[in-house]
Amino acid sequence: MRRRTFATLLPLLALMAIPAMAADDVPAGYYSDQKVVYQNDGGRPDNATYFKHILGNLRNHVESVGKDHIQIRVVDFGDGVDLFQMAAKDPMLAQRIDDLKAEGVRFLICRNTLTQRKIDWHELHGVTEADIVPSGVAEIVRLQGMGFSYVHP
Repeated sequence: MRRRTFATLLPLLALMAIPAMAADDVPAGYYSDQKVVYQNDGGRPDNATYFKHILGNLRNHVESVGKDHIQIRVVDFGDGVDLFQMAAKDPMLAQRIDDLKAEGVRFLICRNTLTQRKIDWHELHGVTEADIVPSGVAEIVRLQGMGFSYVHP
């Protein structure tokens, strides 16, 4: 067994001494302006848990950076479109989506998924024709080309 010297433990001890910052403690200007694209292709076998997780990530991201300093696009395709079908029947889930939209988060829906699954976009919570993009995957690449950073929680 190898003995660890104080010098090898020093970086770890230094990290432990740094206090964690709550969202309210983040100093103004700590984060630079951000452009982010989130991929939502669902989280089977438990989409409901995954959707709560991704919506929580989105809320925390906006709160940490500030709605005036962040642009977020969520590209929804495949099982990710189930979020909007579930929200059409679940007022609490619908409210979480609506709250994020009020903070500037845009949800983009893949037309390929709608066509392949024979889903009428009118039956999806809060979706308008302007929210539909031709291809979810191609949209992610397009947004990355426009300077958006990619996140897949």
